[in-house]
Amino acid sequence: MSASGGTRAIVAALAANLAIAAAKFVAFVFSGSSSMLAESVHSLADSGNQGLLLLGGKKAQREATPQHPFGYGRERYIYAFLVSIVLFTVGGMFAIYEGYEKIKEPHEIEAWYWPIGVLVFAIIAEGFSFKTAIKESNELRGKQTWRQFIKRAKAPELPVVLLEDAGALVGLVLALAGVGLALATGNGIWDGIGTLCIGVLLIVIALVLAAETKSLLLGEAAGPEQVEKILAAAVDGDVVTRVIHMRTLHLGPEELLVAAKIAVQHDDTATEVANAINAAEARIREAVPIARVIYLEPDIYHAEAVQPGAGPDKSL
Repeated sequence: MSASGGTRAIVAALAANLAIAAAKFVAFVFSGSSSMLAESVHSLADSGNQGLLLLGGKKAQREATPQHPFGYGRERYIYAFLVSIVLFTVGGMFAIYEGYEKIKEPHEIEAWYWPIGVLVFAIIAEGFSFKTAIKESNELRGKQTWRQFIKRAKAPELPVVLLEDAGALVGLVLALAGVGLALATGNGIWDGIGTLCIGVLLIVIALVLAAETKSLLLGEAAGPEQVEKILAAAVDGDVVTRVIHMRTLHLGPEELLVAAKIAVQHDDTATEVANAINAAEARIREAVPIARVIYLEPDIYHAEAVQPGAGPDKSL
């Protein structure tokens, strides 16, 4: 996995979640808090998710084969989608079930200092992980808002870690509120309500992740800035006079397929056209290094023959 895949953020999140999961489970054993049990399962699920992201990054590095000629770059999308499923089922649904059971049969929290202490420790550890993910993301997002970054990012790991960490921090605050109210009122129902809220939060995050990774799995085009660079690089103003239409597709986060029909002069020789195509491919790769698979088809431009919506400005 490349540095842009956010490996440091994933490893930081994995280390934090493993430590937090163990601490939360110990707190549950001593206190009987359902919020602690839901949060320990949440952290354990997050740890498994980070393992899935690392595994996907490793598998994506395999060389192309005759059966998979475009390589395995989309493995990262598949494993990111699995993360959303795990978060929904193991994290969200379990928390909702546990919260329902606690509301139906509430009981007082014992050894209150265990859940409070662990929650404070978990907030600090998750904060460190979240800070690492933000730092890694800021190197890539540029002037995009956080919403735009999560929606447009082609590498799925950082958006996944960002949403997981943000959800974990909010979940910890909800757990702390549930435990605190249960201790203050002596009514264990508040602990169950906090657990239910954690479950709903996890399901919402899982649905957002599923929607974004589904889009990546279906195949997304290059971003607007990359499209503009490709269009500018393809035309030399001599042999290649314009791009008639173009389609782009991400084969993986760092691999882009470009297919375009380019206009050439009607009296150009085959040698001139072939040389122009080779030169255009070289310029495109220099302008957009991730454009690794390029197919350019020469044609004679006729304005009346261009299909509506097929121009290069419609390639997105």
